[in-house]
Amino acid sequence: MTGPARADVPPSIGVPRDYKLLVPREWFRIDLTRDRWRAGLKTFVDRQAQGKSVSAEITRNVWTTLRNTAEAARSRGAIEFFLLATSPSGGLPASLLVSSVPTGKTPADPEKYAAWLELREVEGGSPARREVSVIELSAGAAVRLLGETTLDVHICMPGGTGYLTLCFSAPLTGMSGPMERLCDAIAGSVRWVM
Repeated sequence: MTGPARADVPPSIGVPRDYKLLVPREWFRIDLTRDRWRAGLKTFVDRQAQGKSVSAEITRNVWTTLRNTAEAARSRGAIEFFLLATSPSGGLPASLLVSSVPTGKTPADPEKYAAWLELREVEGGSPARREVSVIELSAGAAVRLLGETTLDVHICMPGGTGYLTLCFSAPLTGMSGPMERLCDAIAGSVRWVM
């Protein structure tokens, strides 16, 4: 998560070395920056299938889907992958992908970024539009996108180097009520290590 500070940011603002995030212990963490992340993912899938009458084909399909998700996310800057599987059926009620996204073509100002995302939502014409807003977290300004089953929180990194993006997905329960509050609390726990 290190990188050069942007020229348009005052030098008094430091660039964080890392971040801290509080996630409930029931969520299985996979560090996507390590070479052995696939082994961690396999451990998760095997634990979920253990003691359940799950066919090898289903286990293999779950492994393949999660692996493909992780590989695609890694190619876009994902750092960590958290998985929650507490449903009796072994279904995946929630997941969280944490990514470091440099500003690049993305507006560095959260208000402009929110407006840019809102415009993309309108132009996309998706029937399941997401609600875009700018919020203030203890880690700084953030852009929040709330959908029916997803919540994305883009937290502006100190020093203007980019965004720490938290992408929550809750396909079984949807992103409302307790799940939405839990995800907001996790996003609110982000702290920078300077």
